[in-house]
Amino acid sequence: MGALLKTRDRDLDGRIGRVRVLLDRAQADYAPVVFATSFGAEDMVLTHLIAEHYPAIGMFTLDTGRLPEETHRLMQEVSKRYGIRVPVYFPEPAAVEAYVSRNGTNGFYESVDLRKSCCHIRKVEPLKRALAGKRAWITGLRRDQAPTRRDLAESVFDADNGLQKLNPLLDWKQSDVWDFLHLFDVPYNALHDKGYASIGCAPCTRAITLGEDVRAGRWWWENPELKECGLHPPDKRRKAAPVAG
Repeated sequence: MGALLKTRDRDLDGRIGRVRVLLDRAQADYAPVVFATSFGAEDMVLTHLIAEHYPAIGMFTLDTGRLPEETHRLMQEVSKRYGIRVPVYFPEPAAVEAYVSRNGTNGFYESVDLRKSCCHIRKVEPLKRALAGKRAWITGLRRDQAPTRRDLAESVFDADNGLQKLNPLLDWKQSDVWDFLHLFDVPYNALHDKGYASIGCAPCTRAITLGEDVRAGRWWWENPELKECGLHPPDKRRKAAPVAG
């Protein structure tokens, strides 16, 4: 058992080292570069590393107006733990009001199109404002999170937003993420302890049961092959590129 743990620790050390190399190059070669955090488990790995070691990498988060209270509490905890205030981008109030007026508060349950329209207003449009003027953005995406993410690359040009997109945790497993959080005593969303594997807006997120896919709790009423909000659209036409350096 001890040998197994040591092997696992070495594997994690190697993964952390690879992430550090990518973040070093991102900070040096893509300034201004920014990290988009949703305060999920993966994003807390990068939040910890960036807050501790990369002052030149900015951070931001999107508050859709429908986030769980547990997410807001974690935002405050991160602020206290790391001594940082992560900038928050909100949707345009007029767009939210118009959507609710036309479709109702929870109209997104009615169709995929209405759900994606809601995501566009609450996530995609604020993201574009957050990325304006940046040369690259960093995400906590992993390949095994969803079928839509299996063909991702570590570094790819994001044509929708006009900048480089970097995914340092791409080949991490869920166990790697939790090993890291426990090893460095990193705060995380309390909903994870209640069976929530992936956390977004409160009405679009639920706990999962043993054996379910990690993203099964997101938009659970939809086809898993289509479950993205628009922040990370799968597009195989985009050409992968190595991180500069």
